[in-house]
Amino acid sequence: MENWQEFTEETIAALLEDGSDPDALYTIEHHFYHADFKKLEQLAVEVFKLGFEVTDAEEIELDDGSLAWVFDAIREQSLDADAITADAIRLEKVAAEHGIEYDGWGTYFEDEDGFDPDEDDDF
Repeated sequence: MENWQEFTEETIAALLEDGSDPDALYTIEHHFYHADFKKLEQLAVEVFKLGFEVTDAEEIELDDGSLAWVFDAIREQSLDADAITADAIRLEKVAAEHGIEYDGWGTYFEDEDGFDPDEDDDF
């Protein structure tokens, strides 16, 4: 079991140190994977019932060459370390109850000025 409080606080601190907007809403993505699509699908339904948006499952190749199915549970929220940590702990527990791997959470840098290098032709 990961120390989600420490991970969350370090991740938020790194985002803010890099200049990410402290007042923005962030897309928090919680990651799950398993080789059995049906087991993963059952978890996705349960996570959806907990109020998360759930992405379509995709098949990927893991580092060891094996195949697995993955999906993300998404929530838009502020960088509230306690709320993000609580979600991570709850989702890790629910995933474990289904025999699914919870692979942590991530998010994206949010520029205070709304600058998006993917949308700027001159960048």
